[in-house]
Amino acid sequence: MSDTVAPRKIIIDTDPGIDDAMAIFYALESPELEVIGLTTVFGNAHVGTCTDNALHLLDIAGRSDIPVARGAGRPMASLYRGPAAHVHGTNGLGDVPLPELTRDPVALDAAHFIIEQVLAAPGEITLVPVGPLTNIALALLLCPELPQHLAGMVIMGGAAFVPGNSSPAAEANIMNDPEAADLVFGAECPIVMAGLDVTERTIMTGEQIASLADIPNPRAQLAACILPFYRDFHMTVGGLDGIHVHDSTCISYLIAPHLYGTQRHPIRVDTGDGVGRGKTWPSVRHHFRPGPWADRHPVTILTEVDAVAVVELELERLAR
Repeated sequence: MSDTVAPRKIIIDTDPGIDDAMAIFYALESPELEVIGLTTVFGNAHVGTCTDNALHLLDIAGRSDIPVARGAGRPMASLYRGPAAHVHGTNGLGDVPLPELTRDPVALDAAHFIIEQVLAAPGEITLVPVGPLTNIALALLLCPELPQHLAGMVIMGGAAFVPGNSSPAAEANIMNDPEAADLVFGAECPIVMAGLDVTERTIMTGEQIASLADIPNPRAQLAACILPFYRDFHMTVGGLDGIHVHDSTCISYLIAPHLYGTQRHPIRVDTGDGVGRGKTWPSVRHHFRPGPWADRHPVTILTEVDAVAVVELELERLAR
């Protein structure tokens, strides 16, 4: 009998985005994973731009065989707050010029694509959302039995025990659609929250970013072009000569979970209109759970990280 373990099938739900680009390239170069599709959502840029970027990234990686499905262009119950051009550039990829596209997204929208793929391979697919959770929430509403057919979800979003980055309370992906996030964190399947508790402690330095220019593959070359824009944002806002590794944390956890420490608590998301909107609230005391956290399954929250090891792992994969 062979000891070979089949790669884990994933769908990356994404709003590319410089850090999304890094996560996508990282996943594509990780033999432990099989990327069976990208679904796009508004967030770092408008959904049309994000969809074009997803197609570009797959073409640059030589993986135009992977389908892209365009998803939601606005939150479920509020207005889109607009692109983060100051973080990712007007085109979402550091304003680096991109060639003409050679293909289109698939005809199915993102929510229906997710449902189709998951039901065709029950128990095999992990969803990896690294943007607002609107597409995932819509898929759950369209197909309430979807969670029982998922292997699980690994979500980049939230801030359990640390401040937010979109407001003092909220992380940006969750803030972009709190209603969707609250629905998703209540799904009855294994869920991992890779939030600011670990992503803001995981830093790729300016020196490491500069080293990508010496790697002679198209993925690293694009990363070397787009990451300086993202680094400049971090320098301007926080004086950091480097970047916080947000979206790639999901990939690192999937392939090297031993590099993380976790806690398990049910999560609710603040969907009110006050200063706490978008806050991800873990219920850490059992006597609160008969209230708003009632019947919520615990979420695995990443709370500790071997940051040096995970950055080295990502750089090693990008160099392949």
